[in-house]
Amino acid sequence: MTTLLSPTALKSSTPEVLREVRRTDCSLAIWERAPLPAVDQLLETAPSDVRFTAPIAGLRAILVAEMEQAGFPTVPARDDLADDIAQLAELYCSIIEEPSVEVRIEFVTTDSCRKWHADYVTARLITTYAGRGTDWLDGADADRVAKGLEPTRINTLSAGDVGVFKGKLVDGEPAIHRSPPIAGTGERRLLVVLNPPAES
Repeated sequence: MTTLLSPTALKSSTPEVLREVRRTDCSLAIWERAPLPAVDQLLETAPSDVRFTAPIAGLRAILVAEMEQAGFPTVPARDDLADDIAQLAELYCSIIEEPSVEVRIEFVTTDSCRKWHADYVTARLITTYAGRGTDWLDGADADRVAKGLEPTRINTLSAGDVGVFKGKLVDGEPAIHRSPPIAGTGERRLLVVLNPPAES
């Protein structure tokens, strides 16, 4: 069942909800799902971030090679993560109608992207595998922030959830969001972002 979270945000426990972001009246589509098991193992070492653009065909093999080069530990969780990202990339590319995708895997310990903003893309997929998920605002609070006021309610994705956030390059209201503030807490986030290749 698909649930209306705000006038422009939808959520569901099925991945098909992510396609709703193509509607002009939907700025954020959220697939609610459980976190990937044992993914915390990947936080025990200090791999480098990964960023590359590749065709969706053969993406998983490229992804594994990039993860190995970045120093990801050779544990089952790494292969599970690669499988999951490859599947998300295939779904995402079908939504944005692109044969290629930019993949970013980031280990975040600071308040990166801490300001409320909309991305300069058509649509961006964001999922947090470990740590706090992305904060987002509904339309009323987005309007408050645009006026220099504090939001009255901050919504947050859970670890495992997948969000497709509409950006500024398409019709409709973009999704206003930020990274959760974690600086000084010792928390580490494992974040994956998928972008259209020409807009990254």
